[in-house]
Amino acid sequence: MNTKKWLAVGTCVTALGLFSACSDDESSPVVPVTPDSSSAIAPESSNANPNSSADVGGSSSSATAPVPTSSSNPEDTVLNADATYMGVSEIMYNAPEKSELEWVEVYIKSGPDIDNMQLSNVRLDGAVNFAFPAEPLKKGEYVIVANDVALFKKTYPTAACKVYGPWDMDPKTGAVAKLVNEGDVVDVKIKGEGDVSAAFGNAPPWPSLADGKGRTLVYKGSGNEADPLSWGASAVANGNPCSGDDKVVDGITVRLNEIKPYALGVSDGWVELYNYGEAPVDVKGWELESKLKGKKWPIGGANTVVPAKGYLLLEATAAVFGDGLYLSDNGDEIYLYETAAGTRTGKETSLLISAGKQSSGVVDVAGSTAQGAMATETPGAANSALKAGPIFISEIHYHENEQDLKDLEFLELVNKGTADVVLVESVNNTPQGWKIEGLNMEFAAGDVIPAGGKMVLFDDSLKNYESQLRTRYNIDAAVPVRFYAGKLSNRGETVAVKKPYSFVTKADGSKQWYYELSDATLYSDRWPDMYTADGKGKSLNRKDFTTMGYGYTSWTVADPTPGK
Repeated sequence: MNTKKWLAVGTCVTALGLFSACSDDESSPVVPVTPDSSSAIAPESSNANPNSSADVGGSSSSATAPVPTSSSNPEDTVLNADATYMGVSEIMYNAPEKSELEWVEVYIKSGPDIDNMQLSNVRLDGAVNFAFPAEPLKKGEYVIVANDVALFKKTYPTAACKVYGPWDMDPKTGAVAKLVNEGDVVDVKIKGEGDVSAAFGNAPPWPSLADGKGRTLVYKGSGNEADPLSWGASAVANGNPCSGDDKVVDGITVRLNEIKPYALGVSDGWVELYNYGEAPVDVKGWELESKLKGKKWPIGGANTVVPAKGYLLLEATAAVFGDGLYLSDNGDEIYLYETAAGTRTGKETSLLISAGKQSSGVVDVAGSTAQGAMATETPGAANSALKAGPIFISEIHYHENEQDLKDLEFLELVNKGTADVVLVESVNNTPQGWKIEGLNMEFAAGDVIPAGGKMVLFDDSLKNYESQLRTRYNIDAAVPVRFYAGKLSNRGETVAVKKPYSFVTKADGSKQWYYELSDATLYSDRWPDMYTADGKGKSLNRKDFTTMGYGYTSWTVADPTPGK
């Protein structure tokens, strides 16, 4: 949330605004589960940021940045043709051969040129922070922000564009910040509207080739940048920075559609494939791999053809997978790789197996796809709804009105069950809190949501103002109020409620925890007919609790009512 509204303006702001302020700054200071079905795209300045370095001799890319247009996909709709909308087109978050190089490629996705990025307050936020210098950015031009400018130029000696960096130091380490290989969100902020939140990650359904295997993540040109469906692995080694002509690894029409975990030595599990293509595909010899176990199995058996628009059920037997196939109910990352002449082609499909004994799979939701634990197992047939509850996300106020000092970001949870939910589990006599993915929050002892009750979560910069918050929103004393360390993206991101299920103790004595999802959503500021939730004073309100909150059909817009 925008903490300047409360604290950052100094003595001109009185607590809880109840508030007055002496600042006109309109800027906003300052991460499930949708599979990619294709699976696997300077001049000198006296006011430049002193921490930046630009390739002054670089020229604009000859390619033009893709411009979203109105289409059947709600994520492709531009809200205001007169505003400048930023984009992230390529990310190197885990370079190959143990290189320390990391970089983000930024461009204008639509709208007018920017005459002065510093005056427009263009900056990176989220996973890393960087303020752009007082230089122009033209539509069709691509610029790079790297953690090490010299290493970037050495790695890409022919790249012809401006290169800025390094980005800011990590206050915890005192060194240049790093992009976390496990995944995070890079925000490109611009004064007013038009910012973008670009996610990246190394777990399914993100392409594994971008995870230290020599490729970059490339935005495909349409869709929500927080959605893995919108990204692919670069078709060329090391990516193609400074160019809009980015290609991704070709997809395959076969996807991992549903997987049932099974006990060691008990052949009651299975792997289901679905082919959404127009022609049958023979998967004989393709390799199934468990990242948790670090093991792979070639597919064999009598029937290995996935029919067009159809399913193939592979039983967990020695005849199909050979000896040793075992998928843990602790959860896993499962990949299926296409092979040709015994060699992997780079094309893949993947599924993140939820912790628990139920199957996990993919469902189509409001024109997109989502994955998680299944409410009902459907081997060899279309998948059912995702299992969800009892804790649901019921209201999201992700973009407060910048002109209203009383308008604050928050998230609301509801317990749809018939029993109180204690948000710290005891697993083998070891306590572990539930988590909110996307908000960097873990619940602590004493955190409980009563049966049928709600809990409201605010930014932790407000944790000393709980009584004022309750007064501001008329939140009943019986409704718990808690605080999170992260921030809701103004553009859209995955937010998930996760319950700890089990753990394993690693060699160093630390614990690897496994979680099952209670609820998740990938919200977007481009959902149709919901623009008033994007900084216009309204919030997203849940209207469907029958499954997880993916897709705009589960939501509506209304006045913010936290705890009501």
